[in-house]
Amino acid sequence: MRRCVFFAAFLLFVCEIPSFVCFAQSGPATGQFDGPAELPREYVKSAISDTPAPGKSIPVKTSAELGAAIEKAACGDTIVLQAGTEFAGNFKFPAKACDDAHWIVLRTSASNSDLPPEGTRITPCYAGVASLPGRPRYACNSATNAMAKMNFDNKGSGPITFLDGANHYRFVGLEITRSSPGATIYNLAFFPEGTGHHLIFDRVWMHGTAQDETTRGIALGGTRYVAVVDSYFSDFHCVAATGACVDSQAIAGGVGMHDMGPFKIVNDFLEASGENLMFGGGPAVSAPMDIEIRRNHLFKPGIWRQGSVGFVGGASGRPFIVKNLFELKNAQRVLFEGNILENSWGGFSQAGFAILLTAKNQNNKCPACKVTDITIRYDQIEHCGSGFQIATGLSDAGGASSGTERISIHDVIVDDIGGQTYGGFGAFAQVTSRQPALRDLSINHVTAIPPKTLFIMGAPVEGERMANFTFTNNLVGAGQQEIFPPGGGAQNCSFQPARQTPTGVLKSCFSSFTFSHNVIVGSLGGWPSGNVYPKDRAAAGLSESSEGRYHLCRVKNDECKKPSPALQAASDGKDVGADVGAVLEATKGVE
Repeated sequence: MRRCVFFAAFLLFVCEIPSFVCFAQSGPATGQFDGPAELPREYVKSAISDTPAPGKSIPVKTSAELGAAIEKAACGDTIVLQAGTEFAGNFKFPAKACDDAHWIVLRTSASNSDLPPEGTRITPCYAGVASLPGRPRYACNSATNAMAKMNFDNKGSGPITFLDGANHYRFVGLEITRSSPGATIYNLAFFPEGTGHHLIFDRVWMHGTAQDETTRGIALGGTRYVAVVDSYFSDFHCVAATGACVDSQAIAGGVGMHDMGPFKIVNDFLEASGENLMFGGGPAVSAPMDIEIRRNHLFKPGIWRQGSVGFVGGASGRPFIVKNLFELKNAQRVLFEGNILENSWGGFSQAGFAILLTAKNQNNKCPACKVTDITIRYDQIEHCGSGFQIATGLSDAGGASSGTERISIHDVIVDDIGGQTYGGFGAFAQVTSRQPALRDLSINHVTAIPPKTLFIMGAPVEGERMANFTFTNNLVGAGQQEIFPPGGGAQNCSFQPARQTPTGVLKSCFSSFTFSHNVIVGSLGGWPSGNVYPKDRAAAGLSESSEGRYHLCRVKNDECKKPSPALQAASDGKDVGADVGAVLEATKGVE
């Protein structure tokens, strides 16, 4: 059964082919929707009150004592690690018959008053580190060490290894890291096999070292009910040319032979050279579902870019391999809200896109992989080569995924896209498709002024056309050329001049679309009717004041020649472009 999903905001849209846009909905309507995308049906409860540990307290002061305590702990016990002490080794966490009323907690011996309160992000200050070079400044009035350190001093992965079925463990106030100079460490916390569930990382600092290869912080594997909250991840990177790894993440999931999710990733600082946060990219039998990602700062230090002042790379002098900030290759029902994404540049296998959404049947080992029901809202993207890459495609081995569809993007500010500056293309969004065809993509109330192009757009003319593309109420720039084809010559639906105008390209590439109520700065026109084309930022009424560069001029004054044409011009009666106030409120305190 197919049904049309509408909000009041959609009623005035000018529609092209056909008169209304319908979104395919699979399964029963059990959840809530944001545009075409279903929101998560289930959320992880991560409050301390949700994880009672009424048993005994077990103090530990040495590595040997910690290993023994983990083995012997009963459900409900709390293992207390001496603050300021290093616990070296690879600690294995077994499955125990615990339940939601009896968790096992591992925490620092420091009092709660010596840690940030629950719901507040921890920083390296609490491990005695007053600042980290090249990172955003954090408050640190007194750099005393209130954390206990779990340190992996060998090769491979560690210091946290979850055995099959590990469950109901909570980690609080710990520094989790590695030593072994020169070694490539693959995962600081991982599941080598099997499954795990009900695991919470709360106010931990998980990090590698400044120049060694540490591939990732947490490899989620085949887990369910996992939360990472109020934590700080830094120095996860692989070295170009001379290194042993090629891809790194602070947190990675969506790979495994078991059901996965729900997941909660909230109020974290996430730093990695590859993808700061990624789901997919390997074998899986299903997509991880119900993923809440809110109020995180996804950041790459500018000092990692070769040629920058204070450059830091591998010991060989080669730079770290940089890819994207947020990437989905296998995920369903994802809410990405209130996040700040900062710094991504090209020069490696990627071209500096901030967000990549493309289902991938990696090595033909995941035909079930999909990227569906993705909501991205009230976020800020800053200092990147390009904005969004949204696509379907074949694997290198020629295998198709289960598709990319039902994507809702709204109230996002994309600031300082710089193709030349950040080694990328300078595009707002790449929207491309092979098989299966991309469908049900809604971009609404977004603000972005790309330097090169509004869209990289295309699909083979002989294949199925993309469907149900909605682009409405956006304040965007046209760039130097409004649509760039991704290649393929006349066999690509966006090939010009054969398709002539932007409207011709849309009709060639999409079987159905809605494109209206947009303010496109610098456009030469040729889009469907119902759009406005101011010649430059001043004519668009974009304020350059300290109030915020994407606020709109509302009155004529020394700064504004006239009120912005975007004021109350959206199909829902609101201003065209992102709700700047709502975005700033949603991201307040995230940096």
